[in-house]
Amino acid sequence: MARISKQTMKEEIRKCGQDPVYFLKNYVKISHPLKGLIPFTTYDFQDELLNDFKDNRFNIILKARQLGISTIVAGYAAWLLLFRREKQVMVVATKFKTAANLVIKVKKMLKTLPDWMMIADIKIDNQSSFELSNGSKINASTTSAKDAGRSESLSLLIVDEAAFVEGMEELWTGILPTISTGGRCIALSTPNGVGNWFYKTYVDAEAETNLFKATVLPWDVHPDRDEEWFREQTKNMSRRDIAQEFECSFNMSGETVVAPEDMGRLTELVSDPKYKTGFDRNYWIWQEPQAGVGYLVSADVARGDGADNSVFHVFRLDTFEQVAEYQGKPNHDMFAMMLQSVGKEYGDALMVVENNNVGYNVLDKLQTLEYPNLYYSSKGSHEFVDHYTAEITENGIVPGFSTTSKTRPLIIAKMEEFIRNRIIKINSPRTVREFETFVWNNGKPAAMRGYNDDLILSLSIGCWVKDVALTTNKRETAYTTAMLNSMMKSNTNINTQIPGMVGYDRSNDVFKQKQNEQIKQIKEFGWIYKG
Repeated sequence: MARISKQTMKEEIRKCGQDPVYFLKNYVKISHPLKGLIPFTTYDFQDELLNDFKDNRFNIILKARQLGISTIVAGYAAWLLLFRREKQVMVVATKFKTAANLVIKVKKMLKTLPDWMMIADIKIDNQSSFELSNGSKINASTTSAKDAGRSESLSLLIVDEAAFVEGMEELWTGILPTISTGGRCIALSTPNGVGNWFYKTYVDAEAETNLFKATVLPWDVHPDRDEEWFREQTKNMSRRDIAQEFECSFNMSGETVVAPEDMGRLTELVSDPKYKTGFDRNYWIWQEPQAGVGYLVSADVARGDGADNSVFHVFRLDTFEQVAEYQGKPNHDMFAMMLQSVGKEYGDALMVVENNNVGYNVLDKLQTLEYPNLYYSSKGSHEFVDHYTAEITENGIVPGFSTTSKTRPLIIAKMEEFIRNRIIKINSPRTVREFETFVWNNGKPAAMRGYNDDLILSLSIGCWVKDVALTTNKRETAYTTAMLNSMMKSNTNINTQIPGMVGYDRSNDVFKQKQNEQIKQIKEFGWIYKG
């Protein structure tokens, strides 16, 4: 290698100190699994990231896998540590080993630099941390990230796979004061559903309601990737895994109760309501009542503690399309009067109200208002009982629908079946947003912490009633009608007149008719009998 003059060295050091892109492209080397140690030839999208890191204090990156983003972040950290004094960098990841590996990557980049470029030596060298002679240092967090960095003033926080870090909300609350005086943060991750810190922070960054600069990097941002590469990489992967690993899709990546492909379809089909009305403008209408169409109203009543909402859906029974919806916090009497009004407006729609706890207050009010088409069920079996039967039956019949540990999984499974088979059409973006945070939690479907599922449970009750109660009841009615129609009704008039009597009609002689039929059969089939 040709010798470089001291003046050139100083000039190169100055250029590298001003520009991390120049530093990485010209002097940093990385380990390739097949080629060994190679120059770090960055792509345009990686260069843009480096400039974002330099120009913005807070960066959040929604990325696909295999784009080299962790390596770019490590390169930026190496640049910061070497060319800035007294910088404190901390790396947090899903596992301590992952964070430590990023620290090791930074160390290797520095150790492979030309000797003259190392303007600060590695003074303290540990497996998961090291310190330079200029006072700058980097370390990986502990496996329990909740208390990480609370007592340290950080210059740069790196959170790798931030969507998967448990307790990230608590971690961020604790660390934020330590970077509030000028520190920086780089959070990067593939998506992991919605509702977590990474999702909320990224969405707010896109809306420009926080300090983060949002960047999305799907698989095809890499210039060497094409459709053939994508098909080869994903041929043995599930749709959910593809969305998570390559497509940067929040809605399709988490363990939502509704499958990713169905979530995508639901999101595409929602629309703004035609009217937003009611005392709080939370009663949304997509379709006005139509003559000759039957409707179903399914409602869930809030406890009244402010944590949830009272909700209802209105469905057409012929197409099972959601035509109206409400979500709000009225008192129970007001909610009952709203249901009474909406039910009457939609042609005395079948009114199904969940009857757990406070639901009885609303049902009592509806009965007082003499609503003509309340849903009743058998107390033991939860079977549907029509309004008229309920009025004359004294015991074992209760108004409303009971959501219990027995019926909850059944109604949710029925709802999922309706969505998967496209039996239901959901128009409301509010309802679909709840599906985004309705996930499997230890094998049980529930809303993520801090989110509600009132609209989903009300929707599930409607699906159950439509399929199990109304369809079954309609089918049984059809069976009964068919059976009755199959019964022969005899219109035969017995001829009591004697032959020769005035008015005697020989054609109405039943005995003679039967006798003639027997004679005819003997003539036609007599050969069967043997003498």
